[in-house]
Amino acid sequence: MIAYLISSVQGLMQAARETYGVDPVIFIVIYLACAPFWYFSLFRTLRAVAVRRSNELMLWSTVFLATSVAPFLYVLVFGRNLPWWVYVIIAALIGEGLLTLVRKLRRPADGPLG
Repeated sequence: MIAYLISSVQGLMQAARETYGVDPVIFIVIYLACAPFWYFSLFRTLRAVAVRRSNELMLWSTVFLATSVAPFLYVLVFGRNLPWWVYVIIAALIGEGLLTLVRKLRRPADGPLG
């Protein structure tokens, strides 16, 4: 049972490599490598808003956005023959990242810290 599951996953991964030019392992590595930086940049962004440091705010919000988008940019740059709906989903995820960033930046100004 486990051997069948492993072989099925390997087959799907190989199909993704051959058909779309995207390696799922590289995507997951980029995604997981960005996670600690994403949380740290979110913390530092909110901290910069709380103490009103605009230079730090721009730096850490840029890091936050870059770590949010990095794995999906890998798919956009190296992917080929992708269906149209993949581009829609990636655009939605990037838009959601931007919207989340804007909300996080505005929340402290409206709340008790502002």
